[in-house]
Amino acid sequence: MIYDDVLIIGSGAAALQLAKHLNEEKHVRIITKSNVENANSYLAQGGIAAAIGRTDHPEKHLQDTLEAGENHNRESTVKKIVHEAPGIINELLQQGCNLDRNEQGNLLLGMEGAHSEKRIVHGGGDRTGKNLVEFLLASLKTNIIIDEDVFVYELIIDQENNRCIGAKGKGADGTIKSFFAEHIVIATGGCGELYEYSSNALTVTGDGIAMAYLAGAEITDMEFIQFHPTVLYIDGRTRGLVSEAVRGEGAILVTGDGIPIMEGIHPLKDLAPRHIVSQTNYSYINKGIQVFLDITGIKDFEVRFPSITALCEIYGITPANGRIPVVPGSHFLMGGIKTNINGQTSIKGLFAIGEAACTGMHGANRLASNSLLEGLFQGRKLAQSINATKNKSAAPFVQQRGIPLITPPIELPEIEKIQCSMMANAGIVRTKEMLEKQLKWLRNFNGYKNGGLDSFSAEELTKIFMCITAELIVLAALVRTESRGGHFRSDYPRENNNDWYKKQIIHKLKGETQLEQTKAAATT
Repeated sequence: MIYDDVLIIGSGAAALQLAKHLNEEKHVRIITKSNVENANSYLAQGGIAAAIGRTDHPEKHLQDTLEAGENHNRESTVKKIVHEAPGIINELLQQGCNLDRNEQGNLLLGMEGAHSEKRIVHGGGDRTGKNLVEFLLASLKTNIIIDEDVFVYELIIDQENNRCIGAKGKGADGTIKSFFAEHIVIATGGCGELYEYSSNALTVTGDGIAMAYLAGAEITDMEFIQFHPTVLYIDGRTRGLVSEAVRGEGAILVTGDGIPIMEGIHPLKDLAPRHIVSQTNYSYINKGIQVFLDITGIKDFEVRFPSITALCEIYGITPANGRIPVVPGSHFLMGGIKTNINGQTSIKGLFAIGEAACTGMHGANRLASNSLLEGLFQGRKLAQSINATKNKSAAPFVQQRGIPLITPPIELPEIEKIQCSMMANAGIVRTKEMLEKQLKWLRNFNGYKNGGLDSFSAEELTKIFMCITAELIVLAALVRTESRGGHFRSDYPRENNNDWYKKQIIHKLKGETQLEQTKAAATT
């Protein structure tokens, strides 16, 4: 049995920021199912949004965030985060994080879609995530242990006190370990790899959300999936992200004949909110028309975007030719484990930060470059709260009992089949018929019993968690009979503020209730 003060599941920017800010007397363990570089944070090409320009102000940042989020945001949370954003950037600078500057030594500020000002701070051009993660890793103190290649698959719950006290994980050799701590933090990211077209790291399969759901935590806003308009597309597969910043610098989406696809669609054209650009791009893809990102208007593209240039060249695309083939791909989950601004979930002792959490910051659609900002804010905020608590000397003894669990049939679906069916039926465009078809298909693999997950392999657990998280998305998308932000239903193509304004769909597994019987209820 292993006992720490803080157990962090995941190793992205939010997790590392939390670990960095915890007091040295805290014993901290970070567990990641792969390695610290195999995460969305490390891959992030975009930057960190902060209102630090001379003509900018946090209130402008607030309004842009609310507008992009279709006013589904929790405004008090947005206000707090955007007002602290300049201080977060200043802290990074003071501590030696390498952020891009101009010849005069001032921070370079970029423009991205749906922002009214240049306010995107980058590090290393389009290598912001890599630079940030490496900086945070280098800042960790000796009280922090990182365990790589450990697949955490079950939260340990003190049922009597409704408190999370630990988690179970499997090593690469299948060895099971139990980890206990006073504070359990889920920072496992979203669920981008549920979809055929995705910009996400291969490890981002919704594990943390599924685990929290099975443990009884509230899950919300799962219908809101952001599809990035420009994911590199070669030989029928997505190969990586082409940053929003490319369009911010003047690139436009065109057909093979050079026709701009965003002309007349939105006043901001190619810098319109992501769901609008993605839906437009998808409409062309559905007709069999390949869409390209025309970068001929960007000077010194290879210097400005070295990571994208290298990615293109790996797959035989020469940026100097001026066009990059793209499709819209699953990029970010606005929903997740329901938390307050401090990361507290509906279960005592269990916290969630980063993309796995839903604080209400992003509403129905995330404003570009607000995700790294939110993760950095959450990590620091939760650290302040944990630092104010006293350390425990020993792990509590709890008589554990089984939790409801999905039992795989003889053969679970292949991951590729899950991804293709989700893209086709619960992706960028949805209808009642498509969603019901997907729900029926997912439930072919859902059997239930009481017991542990110990006997399943990491591959089986991944499929189980993908099916659970996928079902939460489909159920929420069926219930919300309107279109808002990242949730678009062609049978309900407009917002319905009479029935749905500021309302959330919350999933919660209660006691022995089976997943297939769980009802999603809209609550204010």
